[in-house]
Amino acid sequence: MNSDLSKILNELAVLLDIKGVEFKPRAYEKVAYIIESLAEEVDEIYKKGGLKALEEIPGVGRGIAEKIEEFIKTGKIHELEKLKTEFPVDINGLKKVEGLGPKTIKRLYNELGIKDLGSLKKAAEAGKLKKLEGLGEKSEQKILKSISFLEQFRGRFSIAAALPLSRRIVERLRSLPEVKKAEFAGSIARMQETVGDLDILVISDKPSKVMDFFVKMPEVQEVTAKGDTKTSVRLKVGMDADLRVVAPESFGAALQYFIGDKYHNIAVREIAVKKGYKLNEYGLFEESGIKNHELRVAGETEEEIYKTLGMQWMPSEMRTDHGEIEAALQNKLPDLVGYEDLKGDLQVQTDWTDGDNSIREMAEAAKKQGLEYICITDHTAALAMTGGNDEKRLLKQMAEIDKVQKEVSGIKILKGAEVDIHKDGTLDIDDETLAKLDVVGISVHSRFKMTEKEMTKRIVRAMENPNADILFHPTGRLVQKREAYKIDMAEIIKTAKKTGTILEANAYPERLDLKDEYIRQALESGVKISIDSDAHSTSHFQFLEYGIGQARRGWAEKKDVINTRNWEEMLGLLK
Repeated sequence: MNSDLSKILNELAVLLDIKGVEFKPRAYEKVAYIIESLAEEVDEIYKKGGLKALEEIPGVGRGIAEKIEEFIKTGKIHELEKLKTEFPVDINGLKKVEGLGPKTIKRLYNELGIKDLGSLKKAAEAGKLKKLEGLGEKSEQKILKSISFLEQFRGRFSIAAALPLSRRIVERLRSLPEVKKAEFAGSIARMQETVGDLDILVISDKPSKVMDFFVKMPEVQEVTAKGDTKTSVRLKVGMDADLRVVAPESFGAALQYFIGDKYHNIAVREIAVKKGYKLNEYGLFEESGIKNHELRVAGETEEEIYKTLGMQWMPSEMRTDHGEIEAALQNKLPDLVGYEDLKGDLQVQTDWTDGDNSIREMAEAAKKQGLEYICITDHTAALAMTGGNDEKRLLKQMAEIDKVQKEVSGIKILKGAEVDIHKDGTLDIDDETLAKLDVVGISVHSRFKMTEKEMTKRIVRAMENPNADILFHPTGRLVQKREAYKIDMAEIIKTAKKTGTILEANAYPERLDLKDEYIRQALESGVKISIDSDAHSTSHFQFLEYGIGQARRGWAEKKDVINTRNWEEMLGLLK
């Protein structure tokens, strides 16, 4: 339900924006994002406490709560249905195209009858967009490039949408008396940035009852195949899900088979063959000496399979055949950073700029999440759309942090800023003010189309500033939405090493920036990272899990991540 509701609220936000309604669109948009990442289904929250419980969801006031209640009861929101009759456009599809805001979407519909990505692509390829006043050929080519980029991710879902959904389904299956064990596998278990489908494995001696339950779940839209050992469904969010009932003696083999990507699995099977075994989803087998009869030597757990093959068991995030097999054979796998290892979050926005909550609210939420410290890093003035801080306002915020710190116990609130990097590589705040902050994050928010040489030179100069501690979201990409700007990452990593600049692994699901391959390159060069939520709401601290998953995919150990230390030790690692 959460994913369906999130899409509907996003659609309502854009249509209200098109109608010229103020304030409401942004509120609906924020709530839509929060709801998609909730661990609990919204209808379950409503069952427990009605409208009052819905209003406890961050960003949800009485008006939005009533809209959610209407959706839970009827499957629709009347206001949205009315707006859709006036404006029958695939909002959720078109808004993914870079550069298309509500006003442009409205123009495209009114002037060219464009309703969806397909009609937009046809119009652009026919050269119709460049004829519209204010667009031109550059905009048309940019739209075509964006559509091409989006097509690469067709049928794939954000890890932030897939993981909570997978957990809800698996927990529901585990609650059945007929189910002895249940786990999800595949790309979700590997914590990949995007996910294609869901694989679930269970142990049960009454498989038909489990399958009957599975196909009747509220998330299921269509049953595509149903049997005693495997059932396939299409979920309402558009994702395919397979449920397999596995024998206890084969459960580990099935997990190993369905968690590793195909390259990892091929490599492991080749090792098995060289050692005289056969490995498949049912187990690890050797010849028994009897014709056409094989003896299972392992299969109940993954650990026994890898051990029999002379390998360390390896975390699921690593299973991509990028050196983990060789390391496991030599007993040299890294001790990856754990999901409970972070003590602080070094990028947190508040309502001083584009965040939803106050400094106090963000501190209290972080403490509830189990963090020992946070750093307030609101935007600076160059990012005008956020109402960013200049030097005078930044000093005022520092005083406010001191005041809040006296009132809030159990968590340290550090003073920082997310400082914009100008086109020439200079920073948006003067050095005298920056020197007074605990943590200075620097980032690019404009002029993404610079050449690789220009962008690299720009960021290198910023990193050379003695006050610049952390390079936030270093490549500027948005997963499934915007490509990274052109940048020489080898040069950035080299500069980070030389200047002592930390590189951020941004955990916000739309960013997950750095990519795992760059994290690994940075660590191999001796550069440390921070894992930050980029929280703009009290509900966003949960995003840290996705950043940790990304760091684990990049082979990061606890010692490589500065905010696994207490705040005093962490500050000692900065410039």
